[in-house]
Amino acid sequence: MFLVTAEEMQNLDKLTIDQVGIPGVVLMENAGLQVVKVIKEILGEVPGKQVAVFAGKGNNGGDGFVIARHLLNMGAEVKVLLNGEPADITGDAKVNLNILQNMGQKIFTINNSNSLNIVKLTLVYTDLIVDAVFGTGFKGAVNDHMGKIISLINESGKPVVAVDIPSGLEANTGQVHGPCIQATHTVTFGLPKLGLTIHPGKEYAGQLHIADISIPPDLVKKQNFNKFLLTKELVAQMLPKRHSQGHKGDYGRVLVVAGSEGLTGAAVLTSMAVLKSGAGLATLAVPRSLHDLMEIKLTEVMTKPLPETEKKTISRDALEEVIALTESADVVALGPGISTEPATAGFVRDLLPELNKPVVIDADGLNALAGSLEVLKKIEAPVVITPHPGEMARLAGIKTEEVQNNRIEVAREFAANWCVNVVLKGAETVVAGVDGSLFVNSTGNPGMATGGSGDVLTGVIAGLIGQGLAPVRAAAAGVFIHGYAGDLGALEKGQAGLLAGDILNLLPKVFRELEGA
Repeated sequence: MFLVTAEEMQNLDKLTIDQVGIPGVVLMENAGLQVVKVIKEILGEVPGKQVAVFAGKGNNGGDGFVIARHLLNMGAEVKVLLNGEPADITGDAKVNLNILQNMGQKIFTINNSNSLNIVKLTLVYTDLIVDAVFGTGFKGAVNDHMGKIISLINESGKPVVAVDIPSGLEANTGQVHGPCIQATHTVTFGLPKLGLTIHPGKEYAGQLHIADISIPPDLVKKQNFNKFLLTKELVAQMLPKRHSQGHKGDYGRVLVVAGSEGLTGAAVLTSMAVLKSGAGLATLAVPRSLHDLMEIKLTEVMTKPLPETEKKTISRDALEEVIALTESADVVALGPGISTEPATAGFVRDLLPELNKPVVIDADGLNALAGSLEVLKKIEAPVVITPHPGEMARLAGIKTEEVQNNRIEVAREFAANWCVNVVLKGAETVVAGVDGSLFVNSTGNPGMATGGSGDVLTGVIAGLIGQGLAPVRAAAAGVFIHGYAGDLGALEKGQAGLLAGDILNLLPKVFRELEGA
């Protein structure tokens, strides 16, 4: 599913009006009806219910007027509270305001301090609140007066349905710079806005409903949007199909370079995730002293011992052996559990420019690049990096807080500057492609913040690349699948006790579901 900025959606609306010939007032009517449909689901029986519609002066307010009219016709007791003066309303919104007034509906203005008592009294008796004050064009912070009203709404404890976007939320960034409506439901029109899918906007939106307002699908396709919300349907379309005459070599050979003393689990989890994501063959290269242990733990994975340091980490002397191993591989997964030993970090920096196969770099593989990013420019093969916010901060030379406050911008800028596909992990994992594409994940939960979870993700992405997916698509599909497995695990066991091994073992179930999607 496409994600759009406010400007992209406004342009799409304009094209629908100008090129297709659907009048703006019809789009407004369709939008209002879709919100009413959600309100009916929340309230059940509408007749006799009290609904407060808070409306602004723009088209968002116009949607609110449509909603108020239909609820009135259904027998609800509706109170319309306008943040402005009726004389300020123009265009399609004015058409719908006039209809309401012709029906005898009183409009209460709430744009001054004297109106707070009206708001307070309204909120006591209302069954549901409609937020149609500010639309997707809003930026910055609401004024003090409207901020007080928003706070009263949030404190009321009543269900709130936001029209297109919660008032006070920036549609493009998901950022909030003052009071913001805490919606229980948000009905957004046409396509989901980027800010509704990422932190903190996602939390303010509540349950997100994506409403069809009759924008033709062919018109949407012509826009070449390159931002996507990852859904089951989209990911199912990405996955490779297995053919009846296939053999293990057809489904990818993955080389995993991982592990050190005390961090053997990372190597095991990554290697097994490769296989459980559908790859045909997995080879694990580990420090020599760990080889026997890996042979015992991993029945289905081939293992190769590598020269090691005194601290039982991969030595720089392993370079030629690993390069030779890559010749028979389709993709390399590098970094899980290899340690921050200086000699091992040197091995990583020496190896990367020699690779001619796609590589997924994670964990200590990324730490080896901090301060040495020029190595990335020397890699001719496609690269996927999978940093968590702290690793991203070290790579970019900024604070973790800056990463978290600007996740999309940081990921896209790093991808463009260093020609790598970036998987910025965390709540709503973001995938930024070298080609400018962007994917926002919709799966996952806090229970996945557990040791080894990222190693499983690395294995899934590498396994999908091995099966022929383009690296950015493998990364996008991988984060969705990984998060979905985590969600299934949380349903079965709860979030607190969720382990990386649980996520690993649920991967086949996720793939089976996606095959039927």
